Amino acid sequence: MKNVIIGKQFEDSVNYQEFIKIIKERNIKVQVVEAGQKINIEKDLYFDVLWPSSENVISENSINNNSLVCKMMYQKFSILFTGDIEQIAEKEILKKYGDTLKSTILKVAHHGSKSSSTEEFLNAVKPKIALIGVGKSNNFGHPNAEVLERIERRWK
Repeated sequence: MKNVIIGKQFEDSVNYQEFIKIIKERNIKVQVVEAGQKINIEKDLYFDVLWPSSENVISENSINNNSLVCKMMYQKFSILFTGDIEQIAEKEILKKYGDTLKSTILKVAHHGSKSSSTEEFLNAVKPKIALIGVGKSNNFGHPNAEVLERIERRWK
C-alpha cells in the first residue's frame, strides 16, 4: 500500500493514534480530505468528497457523524459510500446536496444500524442496489430489521 485517503478528523481516538503510528512506520503517504474536494483516479473515474465538513462539524457521536462520505462517479454510474454516518449527518448532507445524492449503488451507512438510512435519505439517493457491510451474527444485531424494511420498500 502506497497511499491512504482519510476524512479530516475532528476528534482524537486510540484507534486513530494507532493508525497514524502504523502509517508513519510504513512510510505511507496520507491524503486528508473533506467536503468539496475531488479525488481523480483516471479519466472519467473520480470521487466527490461530500463529508466531513469543517464548516459543519457534528459534535454528537463525532467519530461516526464526521466519517468520510464520498460519491464515486464513472460516466453515468455512481456509488455513494456513507461511512458510519447516522441520521443527524444524513440530514446535514441532505440539506447540502439534496437530489444530487442520487446514485446507482448505496453502501448503506453504519452497517445497517437503526441510527441511519432514513426514509428521506433513501428517497434522495434512489439506489438500484444497496450493499451492507456486516458480519454474520455480529454483537450489534446489524443490519437492523427496520432499516432492511425501508430499503426493501424501495423495490416493491
